[in-house]
Amino acid sequence: VLRNSWGNRLLYQSSSLPTPLPGTTCSQIYCHGELLHQVQMAKLYQDDKQFVDMPLNSAPDQVLQRFRELAATHNQSIPLEQLRAFIQEHFQAGGQELQPWTPEDWKDSPQFLQKISDPKLRAWGGKLHELWKRLGKKVKPEVLSHPEQFSLIYAAHPFIVPGGRFTEFYYWDSYWVMEGLLLSEMPGTVKGMLQNFLELVRIYGHVPNGARVYYLQRSQPPLLTLMMDRYVSHTNDTAFLRDSIGTLALELDFWTQNRIVSVSSGGKSYVLNHYAVPYGGPRPESYSKDAELANTLPEGDRETLWAELKAGAESGWDFSSRWLVGGPNPKLLSSTRTSKFVPVDLNAFLCQAEELMSNFYSSLGNSVQATKYRNLWQQRLAAIKAILWDEEKGAWFDYDLENRKKNLEFYPSNLTPLWSGCFSDPNVVDKVLKYLEDSQILTYQYGIPTSLQNTGQQWDFPNAWAPLQDLVIRGLAKSPSPRAQEVAFQLAQNWVRTNFEVYSRDSAMYEKYDISNGGQPGGGGEYEVQEGFGWTNGVVLMLLERYGDRLSSGSQTVFLQPHCLTAALLLSLLLGLLPQ
Repeated sequence: VLRNSWGNRLLYQSSSLPTPLPGTTCSQIYCHGELLHQVQMAKLYQDDKQFVDMPLNSAPDQVLQRFRELAATHNQSIPLEQLRAFIQEHFQAGGQELQPWTPEDWKDSPQFLQKISDPKLRAWGGKLHELWKRLGKKVKPEVLSHPEQFSLIYAAHPFIVPGGRFTEFYYWDSYWVMEGLLLSEMPGTVKGMLQNFLELVRIYGHVPNGARVYYLQRSQPPLLTLMMDRYVSHTNDTAFLRDSIGTLALELDFWTQNRIVSVSSGGKSYVLNHYAVPYGGPRPESYSKDAELANTLPEGDRETLWAELKAGAESGWDFSSRWLVGGPNPKLLSSTRTSKFVPVDLNAFLCQAEELMSNFYSSLGNSVQATKYRNLWQQRLAAIKAILWDEEKGAWFDYDLENRKKNLEFYPSNLTPLWSGCFSDPNVVDKVLKYLEDSQILTYQYGIPTSLQNTGQQWDFPNAWAPLQDLVIRGLAKSPSPRAQEVAFQLAQNWVRTNFEVYSRDSAMYEKYDISNGGQPGGGGEYEVQEGFGWTNGVVLMLLERYGDRLSSGSQTVFLQPHCLTAALLLSLLLGLLPQ
């Protein structure tokens, strides 16, 4: 049994949007309409995002009026040169609305660097710490005074961006950025970023995918509660928590009211969550690709595809075989069916958030709300175990709502409940280790692959992504099992070495890495690999801090085969018992 908030068919008008703050509405320039359509389909820019990031020189009504006049003189089909001239007259180059910002709480030599034994890794850690200054941005005041002329959403506090084409801040990226910032002893920057997110929730009722009006239709993996937990644990700023707790609850309400599904198993009905965006129309930042892809389908199926692509973007995994499985052709992006899955990671993130909210309310003395969230957490624990856990395989799997079965393919996200602590059976860790061995995942020497399917999409083989390494490594490292902890270290060593070797060659950190033939910058998907890079830096800093006394910069990546792990562990224990 399945139902969602709107029924099963996702047919929506592309102009239908949430009601945001006046002045930051998603206009007929940046989100939909004939001007956007003609410019993007003319492919004036290599990357569709370039156009929708360009500020206007005057009020949007004036620009639209000039556009209509120009279109009328050319029978609604403006020649390329005139269109280019129109853009040059009425728009500014992207990036004008932001200014570089050096975080005020940045300082030399944060303490974690002293924990790193290998001098090359310590020097590299210092360079990564320096990168925060390069990735710092501040919104110019004219975005506040004339919001209608910008696609950028105003943020009162400066922030750290991912880097490259991503000049604005993003939702789930920022969690791993914040983890790195806290290690860099920059809690003031973290608080400012949290304040920006909380303000977005107050205005829009959710955290958008990123800080652009064309991202307002969708969110991203919900990690705001976890961000607050990390900040409060670091600073003990309970006054800020008290002021913000209602807004955190509002953000979780967005997911529990707008992204829910009911699944029946064993005579019981369980409520879980999925990614689902109730709006059609091409994504403005990938408009021409979405439009051309939809043209391969019958006209009646196009709005549904666009809604599913937006749901894929909401998942953070845009795009992956993970959302194609069970479709007409699981190799083609036109088979995307994101909303038809109950994802392991989304529900593990929400499970963790509900437990944290219960703890927050308890610490603030509100036992009624603490009990409410404790009950929600326990219900979700039971639902995750009943619907997503597979005892035979020893892991959790996304559930396909239409085909009523689990998707048994490997993705690092299958292990998210280990990372978020959303399981009750202590034997789970050993089962998960066996699952990793059976899936041959421990044989990859340069990082954990995003999937074992090579579709040409960026969230698939042979790419490896920093946040997914963290989900697996920290999930295992938290375990009391010495064997799990040793596997976690080896995985950390592999990932750090891949990042270090590429940095040594390119002097750059990348958003993703190709692990098929040594460590290389990643590829595939809708755009060229980007450098910067916020979450990659954050995860490496976390690993350097946790394992700095053991990690090596040596060029030979060695990984113990699964059957050798127990022997290696015994050897290390015996060596520890020998007299020094």
